[in-house]
Amino acid sequence: MKEESASKIKYGVWGIIVGAIIVMITGFAWGGWTTSGTTQKMADAAVLANQAEICVGQFMAEPNHKENLKELGAMESWKRGEYIEKGGWDKMPGQTEKPDYNVSRACADGLGPLIEKKTDG
Repeated sequence: MKEESASKIKYGVWGIIVGAIIVMITGFAWGGWTTSGTTQKMADAAVLANQAEICVGQFMAEPNHKENLKELGAMESWKRGEYIEKGGWDKMPGQTEKPDYNVSRACADGLGPLIEKKTDG
């Protein structure tokens, strides 16, 4: 192989490598690309948010939800998750295993604005 051809190939390979690096940096920084770990965290957060919404809906569907809101509002915020757990509102329809405590915490946080609204007026 001629020295001129080897030089062209060398610079061509380096161009491909540098180009690939620039594409990856651009893709991850501005293109919306994510790693599988980041995607899994985003999916877990979305599932938790949906389960918390279902929990709030189940809580509000109770006939005595106004009394429950007053009771929830009267207790300290760190105990509210346990209250939701004891009431069973954090259990999803069809779920047989024990619900995740994060669901009851997120549900209590979701009920927070309703507690404030109900106790103020």
